[in-house]
Amino acid sequence: MTKSYDIAVIGGGPGGYMAALHAARFGKKVMLVEKDFLGGTCLNRGCIPSKTWLKNAEIIEAIELSREWGIQTDNITISLDKMKKRKDEVISRLRNGVMFLLKQGKIDVYEAEGFVEEGNIVKVVSDKKEERVQTDKIIVATGSSPSVPPIDGLDSASFYTSDTIFDIEKIPSSLTIIGGGVIGVELATIFSSLKTNVTIIEMGGRIIPTEDADASKALAKSLQKKGVQILTDAKVTSVKQNGDKTIVECLNEKGESVSVEGEALLVSVGRKPNLSAVQALKLEQNGPFIKVNEKMETSYPNIYAVGDVIGGYQLAHAAYMEGIVAASNAAGCERKMDEKVVPRCIFTLPEVASVGLTEEEAERKGLQVKAERFDLAGNGKALVSGDTSGFIKIVYDEKYGEIIGVTMVGPHVTEMISEASSFISLEGTVEELANMIHPHPTISESFFDVARNIIDKSKK
Repeated sequence: MTKSYDIAVIGGGPGGYMAALHAARFGKKVMLVEKDFLGGTCLNRGCIPSKTWLKNAEIIEAIELSREWGIQTDNITISLDKMKKRKDEVISRLRNGVMFLLKQGKIDVYEAEGFVEEGNIVKVVSDKKEERVQTDKIIVATGSSPSVPPIDGLDSASFYTSDTIFDIEKIPSSLTIIGGGVIGVELATIFSSLKTNVTIIEMGGRIIPTEDADASKALAKSLQKKGVQILTDAKVTSVKQNGDKTIVECLNEKGESVSVEGEALLVSVGRKPNLSAVQALKLEQNGPFIKVNEKMETSYPNIYAVGDVIGGYQLAHAAYMEGIVAASNAAGCERKMDEKVVPRCIFTLPEVASVGLTEEEAERKGLQVKAERFDLAGNGKALVSGDTSGFIKIVYDEKYGEIIGVTMVGPHVTEMISEASSFISLEGTVEELANMIHPHPTISESFFDVARNIIDKSKK
């Protein structure tokens, strides 16, 4: 071993490259090992590809709505090849941007697979050679892969996952989606805009089951209005390939057999951690994921873990902060992760964004809370935009009025949720929010309207 580093990062996704960049800012000598493309799942197969195509969906909906406003257009034609070309261009540009930042930070990037061995040694394996590197600290950011459940017949059928769906060769006439979580509903939004007949099969009682019940109801109503069929409380029992069709058999809540036929099948039931890099270690686990504390420390001294490999929210922006926290602690500057201010965003149409506790979560914790909701049907900008299906809900402490949770449904609410995160982080109250001046006409002033309504009701 001729090489040594202060900090080694295994994995070049959002958590990994952010950790490497932050460690370099502390003046540390840093290496980053990535066996695939820089940017990880988010940039290459997840967040960025999906949002690129969701922009297409947004434009298609706007064109269709504009016909009701006196703007006449010819029939819309879709070029999947051009959609894929634009997606690839966006990915390439962002990927190059990450490489530029790493070079600027003087971080050594190894295009190889990394394995952690005892004694803080990283074994680097590429097509050309194998070498071992001594390090002081190691940050594991190896990400996750799509989970494929053991459904009878699935291994003999043709199906996509969130990693492969963006390489689809043609727009299917029908698409069955197993899983009504975040990924499932976003892809349902994309393909329904492309005039694909979409069916979502969700085992739980509602889509996006971890979010506010009102948000789930609003999104389901919107998707159904676009022709998406939603089966909830449905357990998939088998999958069968019948020529160019895939047949999914499931049992509904009454125990009755339901058959769903589609030209394409997407399996979207969650993700599993990539643990091959740490197989030589006996790290403590939280279920299938690596267990960490609020400093991102694992059960092994000087080894940290961030991103999807530790479970939790499995969001790129959460991984960014986890990477910063891990790098800070690895560099000797103590820092802790505050998960209560991590915003959760779903880029459907309408969008769903939330932070903090939902009303149901607060009640389960036994907290004395109240909730207030303002519907966008009363918002001027929403009326102008032709999208009034959403709402803003604030969950607040009954005694002091401290804001502990916010849920937003509507156009561009993913751009607004950070204001709510700030209030929660600063332990702000509804009274303080009601004293904030918001611009008019905007969707964001509905956040103010909720607080104002709470204050007005408290005076009665």
